[in-house]
Amino acid sequence: MKKVALVVGASGIAGSNLADKLISKGWETYGLARTPNTENKELKPIKADLLDLESLRVAIADIRPTHVYITTWMRNETEAENIRVNGLMVKNILTALSAGKSVEHVALVTGLKHYLGPFEAYAKAGFLPETPLREEHPRLDLENFYYAQEDEVYAAAKRDGFTWSIHRPHTVIGMAVGNAMNMGTTLAVYASICKETRGKFTWPGSAAQWNGLSDVTDAGILAEHLIWASTTDAAKNEAFNIVNGDVFRWNRLWNRLANYFDIEVIGFDGEVHPLELEMADDAETWKRMAEKYQLKEQSLSLLATAWHTDLDLGRPIEVMTDMSKSRKLGFTIYQDTEEAFYKLFKKLKAAHLIP
Repeated sequence: MKKVALVVGASGIAGSNLADKLISKGWETYGLARTPNTENKELKPIKADLLDLESLRVAIADIRPTHVYITTWMRNETEAENIRVNGLMVKNILTALSAGKSVEHVALVTGLKHYLGPFEAYAKAGFLPETPLREEHPRLDLENFYYAQEDEVYAAAKRDGFTWSIHRPHTVIGMAVGNAMNMGTTLAVYASICKETRGKFTWPGSAAQWNGLSDVTDAGILAEHLIWASTTDAAKNEAFNIVNGDVFRWNRLWNRLANYFDIEVIGFDGEVHPLELEMADDAETWKRMAEKYQLKEQSLSLLATAWHTDLDLGRPIEVMTDMSKSRKLGFTIYQDTEEAFYKLFKKLKAAHLIP
């Protein structure tokens, strides 16, 4: 039978790359977002507000997806509000789809905050898990909107009879504009500003992250993982970590990224230098650069998310994930991390998003 995908959050890093991958594999693909992605002309856009159940029902009334991929979230001031809003978004889309009885599988993208805690307690002393992170680690005794999202999927699956999968990437490296968690583009923009102003590419994070082992998740490999789990019987009704498959140390990669942009570098010097502070006064600089180089986006805030990069690079422990569960079930795709960054930088340049 024909596979019909609904990608919820199709304008983001995970969703846009997933939509492209599904289309390339011959899936009929719909992309739902408040501002739909129109870059891929084969993607069928749906404009809707996930917090408005009635508008959702109207927007999706004529589609019958077999597979639903939930790749979006909304940041709020407190974790309690994150739970309310993000849980409701998942509940609403699955409620709106329930009457059609077409859904066979729902895949939800969350992340490593499942193990590290919410923004308010992110990898702080007293909440440090054992690494490598494994799927069997129990939930923390903390409020966490990822748990709320998962619980809405479990409840709807029990009600409607579909299978599910949970996907927990590390930092996702991929191309998207206006995304709230965008380390790759943030570092590309920061490096471009350093090159323009002859500033130094200064490590913003902790000693533990500088010296320790880490991994990340390329958006392309996340897309492959989502499709694999949603179409593989042995992978259904399971939660998975998903990363590139290699590990690295930032003390090497940071220098490699600086070499790519041909800029001076400062590594860990005994202090944390938050990128949010380093880039606090760069909005006007970026606007001038955008005009000078005829870049598509003049707003620094739509490209760079320094606050989230600081969260990742400021952790007091090294963080890497275990991929054994996926490997044992047959997912063997691998992505070299350094190449993933370079691939992104080339895409950003080709799209006239960086000089």
